[in-house]
Amino acid sequence: MLTRQVIRKAVEAALEEDAPNGDITCATTIPLQAWGEVRLVARERGVMSGVDVFAAAFKMQNPEIVVTPAIADGERFEPGRMLATVSGPVRDLLTAERVALNFTQRMCGIATMTDTFVAAADQARTLPGYRVPRTYAATRIVDTRKTTPGLRPFEKYAVVCGGGHNHRYGLSDAVMVKDNHLAALAEQGIDMAGAIRHIREQVGHTTHIEVEVDRLEQIPAALDGGADTIMLDNFTLEDTRAGVDMIDGRAIVEASGTMTVERVPEVASTGVDVISVGALTHSVRSIDLGLDWVR
Repeated sequence: MLTRQVIRKAVEAALEEDAPNGDITCATTIPLQAWGEVRLVARERGVMSGVDVFAAAFKMQNPEIVVTPAIADGERFEPGRMLATVSGPVRDLLTAERVALNFTQRMCGIATMTDTFVAAADQARTLPGYRVPRTYAATRIVDTRKTTPGLRPFEKYAVVCGGGHNHRYGLSDAVMVKDNHLAALAEQGIDMAGAIRHIREQVGHTTHIEVEVDRLEQIPAALDGGADTIMLDNFTLEDTRAGVDMIDGRAIVEASGTMTVERVPEVASTGVDVISVGALTHSVRSIDLGLDWVR
């Protein structure tokens, strides 16, 4: 969760990394009393994420800096739009500039890509044979744990800003039984259904259990064991539709594996409840934002 404490810790570390012994360029070129104002301006269209993080980078550099946002997280913007103004001691504005932009550009990139995937999933409604998901009003686009180490709270928050949803935050949040877990259990003579029942006996009653399957033949065992979510991993469209029919509302259906914007509408049309997309965080391009001098 992106709390003030998380923001403070990460931003302080980034400022320390960038200027461990101060900014020698500013110290040797900018008068100590110089005061200025800059504007955060969009160079391309996107979805905003990271307003508070952007402000924190400047405020932690110098509490005298004033940051005035002109947009809220989750709002779309076009090229040329002014997103925020920042005023204060010039030395500190320039020292914190790159850290503020690094966080905000990446978060906006994630939010923007997520928005594109969410729109693609919504296109499923227009396709022949579209089926409404059993669990949600529309198929959800969710992230994964394929995040930048140390930046997971920022990246998962950005996904939500783009209209997506979060998968489990980490390994402590839910049980997800994948192929290697099943292989290890098989060596102990425990099948999938038995493994799920074994897990259920050990975890709290609020703990969600998800099981990954890579072929239709595994679905009955997952259902027999009582899985809460069944992930159809790298299924064809035909098998995905068949898997949704087999599960028949008895578990949440998640589709995963090689999800592209082009492929998502057809996958969503099969009636899956969730589509997980690792690319939202591991293959994103930062949005081009600039800090323009005003005075």
